[in-house]
Amino acid sequence: MRNIKLIIEYEGTNYSGWQVQKNAASIQETIQNAIERITGHRPELTGSGRTDAGVHALGQVANFLTESRIPAERFAFALNAVLPQDIVIKRSSEADMDFHSRYSAVGKQYSYLILNSKQPTALYRSLAYHVSYCDKLDINKLEAASKHFIGTYDFSGFMSSGSSVKDTVRTIYDIKISQNDDFIKITYHGNGFLYNMVRIISGTLLYAAIGKIEPDDIQDIILSKDRTRAGITLPAHGLYLEKVFYKC
Repeated sequence: MRNIKLIIEYEGTNYSGWQVQKNAASIQETIQNAIERITGHRPELTGSGRTDAGVHALGQVANFLTESRIPAERFAFALNAVLPQDIVIKRSSEADMDFHSRYSAVGKQYSYLILNSKQPTALYRSLAYHVSYCDKLDINKLEAASKHFIGTYDFSGFMSSGSSVKDTVRTIYDIKISQNDDFIKITYHGNGFLYNMVRIISGTLLYAAIGKIEPDDIQDIILSKDRTRAGITLPAHGLYLEKVFYKC
């Protein structure tokens, strides 16, 4: 038996999310179908975590066990030949048998992409959240507000309902803000994130950037654990899972 690790890129627009759903297409099921097609057996494909419907990934990590003799690095080529074009295996390799894409992870990097332009976009309509020039974003306020989220806190006020997680303490190591023309990218690196946490923090930063929240009030909002004081949950289509970190 071998343990195969996959690095996966996908556009989540046409899928119900990562996890298998009864009556909807998912990333996990689509890849499982592809593995079954090339190996003759259906594996249990484990991902580093769920992504919701419409969320994209540049570096989702998954692993599966197989008795197939296909060289580990060739799985990427074989799977890409049968997968739809909106899912690509960027790399495949053989991992230790105790490697688990979810439980072995020690951190993740997400980004949220905003288009702050006068008119919406046709090409990026499913890849970036459009904010009109009517709400011109103040990058200085955005950066000032982001610094208040760095550290270890109880982020329960930045979690959507429906999660069964009991420990809501997370550490955000860094938040970077970058701008390329009208596109603004917010990149988060942390040890883990709660359900919709990145989308809610991004919505809160957006409120700070348009003056609905003062950057210096962020600390009190975090400590209050009051979801109603934070910003909106931004749409899924601006969110990207960029990278999953593991111990060397």
